[in-house]
This record gives sequence, C-alpha cells and structure tokens, in this order.
Amino acid sequence: MQVRTQQHDTVDALVWRYLGDGAGYVEQTLEMNPALARHGAVLPVGLVVTLPEPVASTASVANIVQLWD
Repeated sequence: MQVRTQQHDTVDALVWRYLGDGAGYVEQTLEMNPALARHGAVLPVGLVVTLPEPVASTASVANIVQLWD
C-alpha cells in the first residue's frame, strides 16, 4: 500500500493512521523505504511511502480478572 505524507507526519504516525498499533510495522516500513530515514524525524509533505500489508490478528481474547468487582 502506498500513501502520501501530510504536514508534520512521522513514520510512526503514518503507521498508526493506516495500520493501527501493530508490532513491527515501523521497522518493516523503514526496510521497505531505505531512503526514508534520510528525511529526518518529520517527513516532507507529499512524500510517497510504501507501507506493509496489515496482518490479520490471530490473538485470542484473554480473560480479564478484575480485583474489585
């Protein structure tokens, strides 16, 4: 998936906006776009960035124990 950066975007902000909170997405994005780190922490507006495909979550829901019920 390719996306364009907006004003004040960072790599982790892009990942959060399009893929949510997934482990490893920022690292995969940096590997897929080797020249991306050259731009610094805040990316320029209109830069095309390739993001990894989202992985379907297979984690089961854990039972939550509440101490004060």
